[in-house]
Amino acid sequence: MPVTVKTFATSGEAAAALSSDRAARYLGGGTLVMRALNEGDIAISTIVRASDHALTRIDAAGARVRIGAGVTFAKIIAERELAFLHAPARSIGGPAVRNMGTVGGNLFASSPYGDFTVALLALDATVAVQSGLGAREVGIEEFLQSRERQAGLVLSVSCQKPASADAFRYRKIARIKPKGGSVITLAAYLPTSGGRIVGARIALGSMAPAQVRAKSAERALEGRPLDAATISAAAAAATEGTSPTDNALASAWYRREIVGVHLRRLLAGQE
Repeated sequence: MPVTVKTFATSGEAAAALSSDRAARYLGGGTLVMRALNEGDIAISTIVRASDHALTRIDAAGARVRIGAGVTFAKIIAERELAFLHAPARSIGGPAVRNMGTVGGNLFASSPYGDFTVALLALDATVAVQSGLGAREVGIEEFLQSRERQAGLVLSVSCQKPASADAFRYRKIARIKPKGGSVITLAAYLPTSGGRIVGARIALGSMAPAQVRAKSAERALEGRPLDAATISAAAAAATEGTSPTDNALASAWYRREIVGVHLRRLLAGQE
């Protein structure tokens, strides 16, 4: 089946083209779309691209950062102001994938991929989306719940910078490092006030069809000091609300067995 490629000068034109054609897909780095085409996905008949430089812009000067959807993981690693996102970016594939893969594309990657999105979920990111009706900001949880039905183009993601290096933590468990699919991925945002955790967010990858928050673990942390008892309570609650599946990397049983172990290590600051 022939595929038509359309390139636009602005993100608005690209968004309109995507909104008007259910068989159209946006091509950023191509790590998802080209794989689908190579595997014979007949649901795609049109490829949409945009040369809008706003899609590859990073604004990291203030307390809140904004990252264009077309920014690659290699570019994130090269940006000193985004040091808190270097570990998630480095966990994406090998150099070739990091040079091509984009932040916007990763939002659509399902288990066992989408590791960078786990970090964004923990950081309570906001996703800017433009459709034929205009642009809007969507919370990342809402976006992930409806991403398969999204009509339009992701423009950027934004999130608050962690107040300290310890406030954000990330870990990916993979059989092949760094480029393997995720057995599980964990990210924790742990802001504190007066020595107690306030506004904890724990995000997990490969523990559900989409990236998911461990809300029971968050409740175990909230308002408490990050001591051994609190960490144990959070680790014990890590599997609540999750629905992992079996795949070639690990069974659902194994994922349930290890997620608490690795959450304990992440919260305790252990390697």
